[in-house]
Parts: sequence; structure tokens; C-alpha cells
Amino acid sequence: MTNHPASALDDVVHQRVRLGILAITAEARRVEFSFLRTTLDLTAGNLAQHLTVLENADLICTEKGYEGKRPRTWVTLTPTGQAALRAEISHLKKLIRQVERA
Repeated sequence: MTNHPASALDDVVHQRVRLGILAITAEARRVEFSFLRTTLDLTAGNLAQHLTVLENADLICTEKGYEGKRPRTWVTLTPTGQAALRAEISHLKKLIRQVERA
């Protein structure tokens, strides 16, 4: 018996907010904290917690700096994060195909 495609989903990546962060960051290459907060309709604290999880898993890199006098935080995907997102999408596609065949 083979494992169900759902068993291959990565709990760190698959969580709704974290998957959103990875997807948006992959599309933009580099994204600002406030853009993620607004786009995903999160509080700053909630977003910061998810970014910490992703950074601890080496899926993203955060960079702090200034734009004028305003402090900013930018998020980019690491190569590990890019691979994890691609793998997650692949597993989701397999899951969808299996459900559609049923």
C-alpha cells in the first residue's frame, strides 16, 4: 500500500498563513513585512510569529533596514524555501489528481 498524497504535505509549509507567505514571496522575489501583513490580513504579531517559524526552518530570510527614516523588514525565500514550496505544490497536485479520480 502506498502512502496517501496528504501524508507528504509539510506541516511547516502547508499551514495556510505560511503557505501564503511563501507563495507571495516567491512571486515578488522580495516582499516587505507590511505588504504581507495587509495582503494576508494579519496582525503584526501574528505575522512575526509565522516568519519566525519559516526563518527557523531556513525557508525565508529576513532583512531589516530603513526606507528613508522608516524601519522596514523585507522577506526573501531561501533556496531551501523555494524547493519546499515547489515540493508542496507538487504534493498538492498529486492530492488533487487522486481526489478527482475518485
